[in-house]
Amino acid sequence: MTTTEAPPERPAPRVRGSLRNNLRRTLLRRVIRSVVVRALLTKERLQSGVTFNPLSLQWYEDPVPLYRRLREKDPVHYSELIRGWVFSRHEDIDAILRDHERFSNDPTARISRNGGGEPVEGVASMLNLDPPDHTRMRALVSRAFTPRAIEGWRPRIEAVIDDIFADIGDETRFDLMDRVAVPLPIVVIAEILGIPAVDRERFKVWSDHIARPLEPTVTPDELAQARVSGDELTAYFEAIIEERRAQPQNDLITALVQVEESGDTLSRDEIVATLVLLLVAGNETTTNLIGNGTLALLRHPDQLAWLRAHPEQVDVATEEMLRFDSPVQTNGRTALVDMEIGGRRIRKGQSIILLQGSANHDPAKWHEADALDLARGDKGHMSFGRGIHFCLGAPLARLEAQLLFPRMLERWPAMRLASKPRFKDHIVLRGMESMEVAVD
Repeated sequence: MTTTEAPPERPAPRVRGSLRNNLRRTLLRRVIRSVVVRALLTKERLQSGVTFNPLSLQWYEDPVPLYRRLREKDPVHYSELIRGWVFSRHEDIDAILRDHERFSNDPTARISRNGGGEPVEGVASMLNLDPPDHTRMRALVSRAFTPRAIEGWRPRIEAVIDDIFADIGDETRFDLMDRVAVPLPIVVIAEILGIPAVDRERFKVWSDHIARPLEPTVTPDELAQARVSGDELTAYFEAIIEERRAQPQNDLITALVQVEESGDTLSRDEIVATLVLLLVAGNETTTNLIGNGTLALLRHPDQLAWLRAHPEQVDVATEEMLRFDSPVQTNGRTALVDMEIGGRRIRKGQSIILLQGSANHDPAKWHEADALDLARGDKGHMSFGRGIHFCLGAPLARLEAQLLFPRMLERWPAMRLASKPRFKDHIVLRGMESMEVAVD
């Protein structure tokens, strides 16, 4: 007689129970966070009549009305949510960005953390340094971004644009972010650095992951992924540096290696950190300039018609597009001393949030500040920052936009929005996930 053994107990019920428990804990954390956020915002509103809530949908859909309320009601605003000061006026932000003696860009000077805006662990750069270290590194790196050096890239940028248009071909409907705004800057910065074409896709992924912790909406999983990508990119750059040391080429990595070998002060870690910064800064911000600028044109047909009729004014138009919907909306500093601004007492070590996007819409600086006026062409906007941390790659971003927009309008004279654009949940680097256009 054959005896049949009883089947072993299946662990599935325990797994399902574990999943249910994890789900309950996650939901509980979200509920608790929501209650805490509402309580803090209620306190904030009672104290000042306005709130700063970077977690709200409106901040990345359309922050301009929120900027206006802050400027009008409480331009030097204490945020209970981030435990720091929020500045929204052009005058204040301009002064703070220029004052590196009282306001630091080094996050280690901070006594409070806001959950976002922190660099990925292990990835330091001159962006997070103060003088004299910042002065030394910027002086060395800036050699690759002189007007003459940038102008030398004009023919190659034009060729990249032609390649992008050829790839789209006769398509009459496509995602402009995916097909134009994303590939152009990543190809250009990869070529300037000296990165092989086969690695560009990996570069884009690494760049997106590393930039994510700048945002207060970053999740623990995204933060972990950013660290992994930071390690992978560091290892990649270290290998390339060794290759260029043995076989120099006409690219930026070789130039930085030669600076190191000539007895100057760039260490290998500093070279890697600089390359990571240039990759992220040269990718996301220029992508957002192209996307946000195109969206502004499509939503303002009269201005679109003006640029089409005056393509020679594209440099002026680019400055207005930068002002109207800046690729970089916020910046951060830390107070190094006690001080008073706008009647408010700022303490040493407190976090400072600078709403550059709000400064760009301040009516005290610009007439009809909320209107798009391409002929305005004022370089007084905050989109590239101010002072010693003024964006090193600004000439390159400007050139890419100035070469792209006239060609794009000539190629697709009937371009229009085909669906509602979808913005990323970002408040620092403002841009779109997708923007579908029709060009028939």
